[in-house]
Amino acid sequence: MTALPNVAEAIETKVASHLHPTPSWDVADHPVPTGREEVWRFTPLRRLAGLFSGEGSSGHGLDWSVELPAGVSLEQISLERARELAAEAPIDRISALAAANPAHAVRLDVPAGTEAEGPIVLTGAGQDATVAEHLVITVGAGARATIVLRYTGVATFADKTDLVVGDGASVTFVTIADWDAGAVHGGHHAVLVGRDARVRVVTASLGGDVVRLAETARFAGPGGELEQFGVYFVDAGQHIEHRLFVDHNAPHTRSRVDYRGALQGAGAHSVWVGDVLIRKVAEGINTYETNKNLVLTDGCRADSVPNLEIETGEIEGAGHSSTTGRFDDEQLFYLRSRGIGEDEARRLVVHGFFADIIRRIGVAEVETRLMAAVESELEIIVGHAGAAQ
Repeated sequence: MTALPNVAEAIETKVASHLHPTPSWDVADHPVPTGREEVWRFTPLRRLAGLFSGEGSSGHGLDWSVELPAGVSLEQISLERARELAAEAPIDRISALAAANPAHAVRLDVPAGTEAEGPIVLTGAGQDATVAEHLVITVGAGARATIVLRYTGVATFADKTDLVVGDGASVTFVTIADWDAGAVHGGHHAVLVGRDARVRVVTASLGGDVVRLAETARFAGPGGELEQFGVYFVDAGQHIEHRLFVDHNAPHTRSRVDYRGALQGAGAHSVWVGDVLIRKVAEGINTYETNKNLVLTDGCRADSVPNLEIETGEIEGAGHSSTTGRFDDEQLFYLRSRGIGEDEARRLVVHGFFADIIRRIGVAEVETRLMAAVESELEIIVGHAGAAQ
């Protein structure tokens, strides 16, 4: 019998890399960034300054409204228990402070074998205060659930969120940053995919002043599959940053990453950094990551950096791609040649750009909400159509 690779050892092994800092619960291990670090070089640090000190917290979290189906529980837990259950320790100062100084730690639990009817929806509203929260989501073996987190209002929000998915479970996890103007959101979302589990993660960044999310994922055993979809709109003066790290630390695992963004207005800035690590133990894996950006007006900046780190050649497949560009002139010409006006043609091109990924989410309520957000942004886009000429 052929011995299986030592997955447990691979999970515990720390990776020395400037692309993914060493996780640690100790805030002292995450000094205040200077901007010279690779993982912070695109970030407007002054605009996040309120999240680096841990001071000024209001002493309570966001105001949450919750929709829970039968069998699913939500409860406060100790900070120590939250650390025990977490998918991974924090990888930056913001999330370390969020885990060390939250208003409270909360656990959302979907017990083993549960098939939740309808989505589990948690909506957090900011009240123009500085807040920190640590949320741990645990999904038991064989369970099936759709979980939606939605952020609204205004806050300076430090976030540590963990999703731990049991063996054979099937989970769709959706995060919608639907902040009002002036909100600042920084944090770390970590996912642990169980053996033979199926996990779909959807991240939508639609509002706020600055949103910077580090998103990490790894596998608890062979056979796990991970899909990560993302959409973001960046308007004038906004900074939206997503940093992804998929750690293939187990054999015969799969991952697909597809993020798409549109930018319009002076000073709009998006950052997408995707990194996939294929460890020596991860034989037979298959992975692909892609990022596409559509620049709608002058004065925008999109930074897109895909990375692959491969430690074994015994894999099924691996690849990445990145594109940034303006409207496709051929698409616009085709639509206009069919009698469609220029503004409407632009609307249709952008609509199709996002619809292609949104329709893959598989959750009707979420798809409807995101397409409504697309339509709202298109009203702005049409108003700036002439600037893209």
